[in-house]
Amino acid sequence: MVELGLGAYRFSVAWPRIQPEGSGPPNPKGLDHYRRLVDELNRSGVEPVLTLFHWDLPQSLEDAGGWPNRDTAERFAEYATIVHSALAGEVRLWITLNEPWVAAWLGYGTGIHAPGKTDDALALAATHHQLLAHGLARDAMGGGVGITLNLEPHHPVTDDPEDVRVARLADLHMNALFLDPLFGRGYPPELVEHYGEIFDRGLVREGDLETIGGSLEFLGVNYYRPQLIAAEPGRGTEPVEAPGSLGAWAVIPPGTPVTAMGWPIVPSGMTELLLGLHRDYRPARMFVTENGAAFDDLVGPGGRVDDGDRVDYLRSHVAAVGEAIEAGVPLAGYLAWSLLDNFEWAQGYDKRFGIVRVDFDTQVRTPKASARWFADHIKRVSG
Repeated sequence: MVELGLGAYRFSVAWPRIQPEGSGPPNPKGLDHYRRLVDELNRSGVEPVLTLFHWDLPQSLEDAGGWPNRDTAERFAEYATIVHSALAGEVRLWITLNEPWVAAWLGYGTGIHAPGKTDDALALAATHHQLLAHGLARDAMGGGVGITLNLEPHHPVTDDPEDVRVARLADLHMNALFLDPLFGRGYPPELVEHYGEIFDRGLVREGDLETIGGSLEFLGVNYYRPQLIAAEPGRGTEPVEAPGSLGAWAVIPPGTPVTAMGWPIVPSGMTELLLGLHRDYRPARMFVTENGAAFDDLVGPGGRVDDGDRVDYLRSHVAAVGEAIEAGVPLAGYLAWSLLDNFEWAQGYDKRFGIVRVDFDTQVRTPKASARWFADHIKRVSG
């Protein structure tokens, strides 16, 4: 990181390392691991950006119901307090949750990620309880924290009224379902109506929305792609049904460049997203906490990886961020996903996002061409 000139490093604390059973006193070895990491970062002049939850829930809490169980929110606040007490003097930037939409709707709604459940009611309960966990943790930590959301602009594939209608519903589902309550607006009425029976079960209790909508020091934004939405799968290529029983399908127009994940590459969507957030919600500060791409890296002599496609991706998206800043968006930082090739959940070790290659057999790390580009860009912009 020092060699590349990185000014910050975002990492996640593993809840099971700190509280293997999801409650009770902390594991000292777990806390010491992160103390050493944070100390080394600070000594090296690299700002630690700490995320408290990136989807690894202690198994005992999942056995008790997981995020659909309201008690998990209380347990998270206790865990957050433990970590904050141990590292508060060394860490300035705290993120409660990473991509709660993914944990809720791909974990409990579609079953793509752990725990593999397929129930909209569970996913909506997981949504609310993660947001509640954020609010409870923020209050317990004394404020000064943010949250990271995966956000995507949504557009209808045609001007057909049905395409327009489901595109709006899908946009609300991925974006406003989290943004609105975090910024004190409650849940979007159209989604409350769509999930009426579930909301009517007493999911949202008195005081919950006030807890969720408290002060937010910054908003973390993870951007990878926009979504083009159709009411019928036949209106586009490679249709994927959107989570949430919305009657919406994400499609990709023919000829659109995509990453190894099959995600369309649209840098302008980054500018559009940041401008929209600034216009509609006015967060005091924003960070791009994730942006990057998986490609099928080819390893040359000496482990060299000339990943020109990733260089092009980063160059175009960093430029898109610059356009947003010039337009007045209060962006305080940009973090590429990711520094290292890593474990990508349901994709395992198959998809590589890193600007540094990791040989998973030997753990040897080799900077790719994208790392060299990133380092050169940092030097240029920092003077």
